[in-house]
Amino acid sequence: MQQDKTPYNNQNPTPSPNETIGERNELYPIFLKLHQLNILIVGGGNVGLEKLSFMLKSSPNANVEVVAPKFLPELEALAQKHPSVKLTYRKFNRWMLRKRNMVIACTDDLQVNKRVYDLSRKRFLICNIADTPPLCDYYLGGIVTKGNVKIAISTNGKSPTTAKRLREFFEEVIPEDINKMVENLNEYRKTLKGNFEDKVQKMNEITQALKGKQ
Repeated sequence: MQQDKTPYNNQNPTPSPNETIGERNELYPIFLKLHQLNILIVGGGNVGLEKLSFMLKSSPNANVEVVAPKFLPELEALAQKHPSVKLTYRKFNRWMLRKRNMVIACTDDLQVNKRVYDLSRKRFLICNIADTPPLCDYYLGGIVTKGNVKIAISTNGKSPTTAKRLREFFEEVIPEDINKMVENLNEYRKTLKGNFEDKVQKMNEITQALKGKQ
């Protein structure tokens, strides 16, 4: 039998994926059209105000209903500025989950939050329980918006402070006129002929040239 003479480096075997990258953020980022969805927030306190404010900052026309026996005056004032936000002055009830797409629970009662989560899961609704990562199907990460450009930042729920600092960094370094560049490229793309691959190649050439000018 002929011996395999392929060299083998026993001291440096190929590392496994886990050894190479360590712990990995496996969350999948998507950008939702919140004005076309039906969102429920359970809780009218400080955390409810924070969640609603965060959502409306990125999507001012988000279709949201907030449910609570009472609300902070600041939350009521915020809702008045957004016609797409509805406040319901009642305790949570399971029927409130009908025809929803996503749910957030942020009351000061852990049992209520857990009940919201369990009922949401039975209805195959994605749910976020504030400050409880094991009961979150998604996180509200840091977001940077410059016109049509939007960047989402996630630390896998480990450090909201880090996400905040990264958001502040990108808000500072990304120029305000980047939206003009995006719009110009969009107009140029409309003039291109050929199939999809040809258009992608031409757009890559243009953006590569822009990179070289920096």
